[in-house]
Parts: sequence; C-alpha cells; structure tokens
Amino acid sequence: MAILKKKHYKSYSSEQKLELVSKVKEAPDDYLNDEYLAALASQFHKPAEPLREEIQLRDREDLELNVFGRPLIKSNAYQQMKTAMRLPIVQKGALMPDSHLGYGLPIGAALATENAVIPFAIGMDIGCRMSLTIYELTERFFKMHEHKFKQSIIDNTAFGLSQRIEARQEHAFLDRDVFHQTDLLKKLRKKAAKQLGSSGSGNHFVEWGIVELSDDEGMDISKGKYIGLLAHSGSRGFGAAIARFYSNLASKKSNLPHNMRHFAWLDMEEQAGQEYWMSMNLAGDYAVACHDQIHKNVARPLGLKPIMKIENHHNFAWKEIVDGREMIVHRKGSTPAGRGVLGLIPGSMTDPGFIVRGKGNPEAICSASHGAGRKHSRKETISRNTKSAMRKELRAQQVTLIDGALDESPYAYKSLEKVMSYQTELVEAVGKFYPRIVRMDRDR
Repeated sequence: MAILKKKHYKSYSSEQKLELVSKVKEAPDDYLNDEYLAALASQFHKPAEPLREEIQLRDREDLELNVFGRPLIKSNAYQQMKTAMRLPIVQKGALMPDSHLGYGLPIGAALATENAVIPFAIGMDIGCRMSLTIYELTERFFKMHEHKFKQSIIDNTAFGLSQRIEARQEHAFLDRDVFHQTDLLKKLRKKAAKQLGSSGSGNHFVEWGIVELSDDEGMDISKGKYIGLLAHSGSRGFGAAIARFYSNLASKKSNLPHNMRHFAWLDMEEQAGQEYWMSMNLAGDYAVACHDQIHKNVARPLGLKPIMKIENHHNFAWKEIVDGREMIVHRKGSTPAGRGVLGLIPGSMTDPGFIVRGKGNPEAICSASHGAGRKHSRKETISRNTKSAMRKELRAQQVTLIDGALDESPYAYKSLEKVMSYQTELVEAVGKFYPRIVRMDRDR
C-alpha cells in the first residue's frame, strides 16, 4: 500500500485504498497514463499478445481424396478424413477399406503433405508395425511340440504397461549417440531400455502359426507350408512420450481453429520439425529393436533358425515422391504398398492374415489396409458378445489363446476377405498366415 501513500490519498481509508488497488488490478490499462497510479498499474499490466489470425482452411472439394471400399467405411471415419483434407498443407489423401474412426486421422488413412509433418496424424504409437519370421518346419512337427511353442511365448513375452521382460535386454539401439541430441531423448533412454522386447496392449500380439506361401517371386524361399512367428506392436512408452511432446508443441504454435488443433503441424525447415522427424525415426527404429528381441527371445529356447523375415511399419511418415514431388506421406494404420514391396495384413485372433506384394498404386499413395479394421468399438464388442462364445470360436478355428480380452474377439473386426476384395488394385496376396497360438494383453 506504500505506493498509495501520497498526499492525494491521505484522506483514503484502508478499505478505500484496497478498493482502488483492486480496480487498478482489474483494469491496469485504464491507469497507465494516470499521474499517480501509473507505477501501480504497470505492476499488473501484461502486454497484449498480437492477435493470431486463424489459418484459412481449404474448401472440402479442393483436393483428391481416393476411397477404397467405401461400403465398409462408416461415415464418421469418412468425415474425419474430409476434415483433415481441409488443411492447407495437405496435397492428397486416401482411405483404405479397413478404415474406422481414430484419434487425429482415421485408422487406415494415408495423407500427403508438403514440407510439414503432423505428429498426431502419425499417432501415439509411432512405428507400430508387423513382423513375420518364417522357419522351415512342418505342421506335423509343430503339432507334436505344440506345448513347447506355447511355453516359448509364455516365458518370453510381456504385454501392457505393468509387464516387462525379466531378462536384461541388450541391443545396439541403446548405444546410439542420437539419445544425446535433445533433452527429451536423454530422459527417455532409460524408459526405452526398460521396455525393450515387450509389447503394447490393445490389439498387439505375438503368435505362432502356419504360413502358406503361394507365390515365391522375389522371395528367399519357395512356395509351400512353413511355421511362422508373427508380432504386432510399436514403440511403447518411448514413442508415446515423443508423440505427446511434439503434438502439444505443434498445437501451442498453431493458428488452426480450436476444434482442429490436433491436426497442428511442424514445418520441416524449422528446428521443432527437424527434431520431431529425428525423434520419430528413432522411435521407429526402437519398434524394430523391440520386434528383433521378441522374435529372438521366443525362438531361442526352441533352437530355431529363421529362413526369411517380412516386416513393415504402419504408423509412420516417410519422404516419398507423390505426383512428381517430394512429400511427407503419413500412414496412420495403413501399410506401405509400393511396387514389389512385401507387407503383412493380419486378420483377427482366429482369422488368417495375408502376406502381400504392393502394386504401387498412386491413387492410394502406394498404401493398403493394415488389417481387417474394427467393425465395432471395444465397448460395443463387449456388450454384443460373451467370453464363452469367443472360446467356442477359438476351438472351432483350432486356436489356443494364452491371454486376450473380449474386446479383441474376432467379432470386433470386419471380414478381412471382404477388405482384401476392395484392394485388389493396391496389393496382390502371395501367402497366408493361420494363427495357432496367440498371446495378447491379459484379459481385462
């Protein structure tokens, strides 16, 4: 109150002085030119931030959006993609037949942007991927030793937030100098080491099954039957922390309308964009390292030697040539399908998945579906089905489920056969994978 103890305020009571201070605090700009109160007003005054003009969005019909399997795609996912197409940085988009509502972009989307990357369009699970290791074993051998194959998954995999592999995991990934490039990566190295070789929750899995290869063109092995180990997982908490940090950073810098801030992007020529790109690629490499460990750990007790491996990301961004120009291609739950590129499109815990060869279709931005896609939400799946019905279906399809929740039951998903029928222009099937022993996150 000392600042008011001038001759002009001698007659003011303490209550009046407090009231005057309150008025100045509430509207300091009104008193900045006051002969006596300017000093007090300056204590409360905050310079106004320059008004940021909202970014002008495109008209919805300005750009090419190619949709494959529209009868299989719910309107909410389609409209979500149409909203993303209004971003001024977007040049092209495509929806795959497994598309369904997601966070940011729909699951099953491909989006090409110019010189900018959208962290949330890649998602929280950066580098979520498929990997299949093939072994030269007969189905008869597998059935004779099925209990050993089952035990190899039980003893050497871990799922979800609370579990980790007991044995210390060593991988050259942890020795990389890039961990010293940013403060965030320095903090995350310990988390990466702790979760190395483990799998996420939800629809992530590790499973043994029968591989039927029907086309061996460009393959290291001949057509025929084999045993395979298939895994689906991503970059765990390491990638999620990177996604969260840079999505928040992009959102704070964005002039997009508030309801579209999750589509905020980072300029690839600015430091934040370059940092995210480096960190995203590191998260993708971490997902690869996790898959390396999963396959090595599970196969080791059986003494198996791999003869071929097929793998691909499906939550990632790449620099690719699209319509003659370099663009950033975001694939949110979609499989890279460049000409001659091998990929994996899994089914459900009972339905067979496909080994595919890409056709490089430019209308799909050289992409394809990453699975069958959800038909029902998790909540709806649980309300519509029972565990006993799920167990009956597992027995009918000769599948042993070690762990897995009802919301991931086969009834949650579209028919993969039908999905594949809508993408014959995108990929050709060269083989199938039939699940036999499946492990997912424990029952919830």
